[in-house]
Amino acid sequence: MSKTDPKYEALFTPWKIGNVEIKNRIVMCPMGGTSLFGWFELTGCHFDKEAAKLFLERAKNNVGLIIPGIAPLRDTFWGKWLWQNPKMFEELKVFMDEIHKTGAKLFIQLTAGMGRSWAITELIAPLHKNKFTRAVIKPIIDTSHELASPSPQKSRWAHDIECPEMTVEQIHEIIEAFAKTAKLCKEAGVDGVEVHAVHEGYLLDQFSIEFFNKRTDEYGGSLENRYRFAAEAVKAIKEACSQDYPVSLRYSVESKMKGFCEGAMPGEEYTEVGRNMEESEKAAKYLQDAGYDMLNADNGTYDSWYWAHPPMYMPENCNLEDVAHIKKFVDIPVVCAGRMNAEIGAKAVAEGKIDAVGVARQFLVDPEWVTKLIEDRLEDIKPCICCHSGCFNFSSSKGHANTQALTDTMGLSRCALNPETMQSKKYHISPAKKQKKIAVIGGGIGGMEAALVCAKRGHKVTLYEKSENLGGVFIAAAAPSFKEKDRALIAWYIRELAKYPIKVNFNTEIGDVNQLDADEIIVATGAKAKTLPVKGAETAVEAVDYLLGNKTVGENVVVIGGGLTGCEIAYDLYLNGKKPVIVEMQDDLITTPGICLANTSYLRDFFKTNKVPVYLETSLSEIKDGSVTLKDKQGKVFTVNSDSVILSVGYNPAPIASKGRHIHIIGDANKVGNLRSVIWGAWSTCMKL
Repeated sequence: MSKTDPKYEALFTPWKIGNVEIKNRIVMCPMGGTSLFGWFELTGCHFDKEAAKLFLERAKNNVGLIIPGIAPLRDTFWGKWLWQNPKMFEELKVFMDEIHKTGAKLFIQLTAGMGRSWAITELIAPLHKNKFTRAVIKPIIDTSHELASPSPQKSRWAHDIECPEMTVEQIHEIIEAFAKTAKLCKEAGVDGVEVHAVHEGYLLDQFSIEFFNKRTDEYGGSLENRYRFAAEAVKAIKEACSQDYPVSLRYSVESKMKGFCEGAMPGEEYTEVGRNMEESEKAAKYLQDAGYDMLNADNGTYDSWYWAHPPMYMPENCNLEDVAHIKKFVDIPVVCAGRMNAEIGAKAVAEGKIDAVGVARQFLVDPEWVTKLIEDRLEDIKPCICCHSGCFNFSSSKGHANTQALTDTMGLSRCALNPETMQSKKYHISPAKKQKKIAVIGGGIGGMEAALVCAKRGHKVTLYEKSENLGGVFIAAAAPSFKEKDRALIAWYIRELAKYPIKVNFNTEIGDVNQLDADEIIVATGAKAKTLPVKGAETAVEAVDYLLGNKTVGENVVVIGGGLTGCEIAYDLYLNGKKPVIVEMQDDLITTPGICLANTSYLRDFFKTNKVPVYLETSLSEIKDGSVTLKDKQGKVFTVNSDSVILSVGYNPAPIASKGRHIHIIGDANKVGNLRSVIWGAWSTCMKL
């Protein structure tokens, strides 16, 4: 076993939250979907064995403190309070005994609710809008509770739905529930609780922020009144559980809000309409004095969601400077989360800027990453690429609520890169009943994943790649400067393939699959770019050619297609000093369901802030020398100057063979999707071989 690199040593020192000692400075932060109380299911809250398995595996792999995802104090469905389910806490007690055997500690995160941030889905939205349907569904799902906010206001997700004002009676019910539930957690052996949250624009945060809170009673107006709900919650918990029972608070230092559904870019000069640093300095001290024993901190609200859920476009350690600043105003431990780099986090801990490093999604990708860090096996760590495709793909575009599929909404915190995460019954590696010769055609992500799964199951695998490199079209996707984690993922796959007896044949293009010496053939040949039947299209640059640097572009570049790839290309162009223009036929950018709002809202806000021209509901008519001709939805034809045109209008599957008894088509060769569909699809196929 290798010795831990000295630059990480600060992470592996003990610290205390109140009287509870934590063995190291790595905190597994809460993620929606990892609740031990399985809350978003029609059966109601219950002890979630899948989440328990997830946490126990991470605990055995050297995490210091685990904080599962939110547990609503009141069931989303059927309206039962958590404290009314004693069986669940009996099962929790057994689980806590197992956690403690590993040396890890665990806090349960309890939430007052979401208010206007409750992610209403397209399917559910119509039921909210009609008084009759609201009354009919109330016994199952009470929208007057789920959507209740400090003041009447628009929903973040469905702007035509008004959230009702929470009553004082409802507030007192929730405070009582915090106390009763926390006491049951303590009796079950849970090491502490975390109050969710003066953070991310959830309910308690909405009460704390004047922009959302227009109340004139004791829960609105002054700073003391606006933070009263959060203060009374911790006081009630302490009274029920004793003063020395640790209570953490999920806390956003700054809201990073310019307005309703409009966030601030990193480094941007703007007027904060939420919690600014001046108020945060006072609020943090006030909340500490109310009884909180720790701040689990980052930045942002659902209006600036990319601060709390940073996509790949956000810088690493994006919240560290603000969190380190707020630590100066409290005497309790402060944890910082948000694309935290282990080396920078360790340095911040060593310098006393923060007390611990909060990490979330990396635990979904690689359950052993802390162990690998300790053993100085950094190259073995599978990197999180911040895509949110499996863990939190709440999506939304103009005029639409959460367009994510209901099955996804009910199954968060899965992982695009690791199908076993929170799905261990559906996806798992088991030895093959009979060893077979498997031919995999195509060395992209799908082909490499298929080769690995088959090899792990004991098959004899040969991988054929027509080029001299592995990675396929993902090499192009990983090319922009902000895709460093994507490039790291390709490198990880190449290293991982070398650990197994997988034969890789480069520069080998397969013409006839029937000539292969194989029992089973997996076709992973990807897709081909679509073209447009417009005059001059042959002069345009294909997206992949631009990304790979095969073709250069001028200063003024028109990007045809405002989907995710087109927007990322426009973003890359801007970062490289070019002047992009985006043309999109839909009524918004990136309208595809399943792409997280944290990712899409960053790009939309970036283009708006930096005045990148965006033409929506507009089609391309012709590409000329020095310009493009466009047509808007009213039929108006106009011209935009351009030095270059990049086409990013989608792909068509390009399998080199048809499905057969022993021929399996996977990934984009089967159906164009994303990394999640490619990887999960590879597992679905290879587990059956």
